[in-house]
Amino acid sequence: MLKSKKTELVGAMTSGNRGIKADFDDLLSTLRAYVKQETVGPIRGLGRYLGFGLAGTVCFAVAQIFLVLGVVRVLQSATSTFEGSFSFVPYLAGVAACVFLIFLTVFALRRDGKRHANG
Repeated sequence: MLKSKKTELVGAMTSGNRGIKADFDDLLSTLRAYVKQETVGPIRGLGRYLGFGLAGTVCFAVAQIFLVLGVVRVLQSATSTFEGSFSFVPYLAGVAACVFLIFLTVFALRRDGKRHANG
């Protein structure tokens, strides 16, 4: 009679190999660390700049509102020309000042965009 030897199965875990589950867990932990490094870290760094940008935008918007209200108030109180049937003109001047400020903002943004695109 022939005695058969026990053979090791191909792909079976040996005592030195930790197994597929441990390798998969290592892969997941490595991916988590990579995602944190490449996304969370830079976003936290940008948070400060976004905060200062938002604060500057709010201050600029409040200043524009006061400027437009000042234009309307000066035209209403300093001149007697815009009384009666021409009382809408100061408000029209306020709208024109708003349009002018929006134009300046868009012009500055386009100019800034062209500067960054070239350099």
